[in-house]
Amino acid sequence: MSLKDRINDDMKTAMRARETERLATIRLLLAAIKQREVDERITLDDAAITAVIDKMIKQRKDSISQFEAAARADLVEKEQAELAVLSTYMPEQLSDAEIAAEVQAAVAEVAAAGPQDMGKVMGVLKPKLAGRADMTAVSGLVKAALTK
Repeated sequence: MSLKDRINDDMKTAMRARETERLATIRLLLAAIKQREVDERITLDDAAITAVIDKMIKQRKDSISQFEAAARADLVEKEQAELAVLSTYMPEQLSDAEIAAEVQAAVAEVAAAGPQDMGKVMGVLKPKLAGRADMTAVSGLVKAALTK
């Protein structure tokens, strides 16, 4: 079953169970997927859908930090609920040790000599780790590995 089919099935289940908050979040997700499909005139595969979900998760995390700074607990709670629903569609996250091993393997693969090779290393890692690791943290690990 594709990720899009799973999301559609979850929407139907949420409708039947009258889970209004979950349903609203799933509809937001489907709208974002449909918007991207219409804009690019393609049908998104699971990897592209995961990228859309990842972008929405980043937006929710940013909103949460902004709302916490503004002391808006009601909006923080809403965003956290949406974040929880969106996170269920992401692949399992890699552990820190697995990410470090991937970084070391990528550095060895491109024979990176220093910080100037960071783009090459990230180019190898991005397709492997997209959706399975926080790319900001991966970037930090690559930078640390290349400055040794």
